[in-house]
Amino acid sequence: MCRNGDNELKMKVHEYQGKQILQKYGIPTPIGIPAFSIEEALKAYDKLESETVVVKAQIHAGGRGKGGGIKLAHSREEVKLIASEILGMTLSTHQTGPEGKKVLRLLIETGANISNEFYAAITLDRGKEMDVFMVSKEGGVEIEKVAAETPEKIVKV
Repeated sequence: MCRNGDNELKMKVHEYQGKQILQKYGIPTPIGIPAFSIEEALKAYDKLESETVVVKAQIHAGGRGKGGGIKLAHSREEVKLIASEILGMTLSTHQTGPEGKKVLRLLIETGANISNEFYAAITLDRGKEMDVFMVSKEGGVEIEKVAAETPEKIVKV
């Protein structure tokens, strides 16, 4: 946890850390292993025993896929190539701003056939000065667009 300039307490959790918390409480998630080097990414691929994996940049920002920070790999050689491209890159997304964030860690995760995608978040509603729980059946990849164009597809409590 850390404090920002407004002295608010914030907790920044990487995707792999969030999934570890969910798994602790029995919530099914894809199996993933964090990696801090190309060698660790290859070891993770071998350990997962899955031909197709997802190589994911772990930075505190959304839009990682659109910025080139999430890619499918179908072999050990592809994992090596993709990990070498992503690890150490400065990933710029709509949430990082033009300065971007340097990728220092990856998540190597088993691939999955996705039939449904959902979005769930707890965030601060500054106007109401309280937390709000948001869910949507539209998934999270374009959630800002969903909020702007079809806000009725997001339920807020």
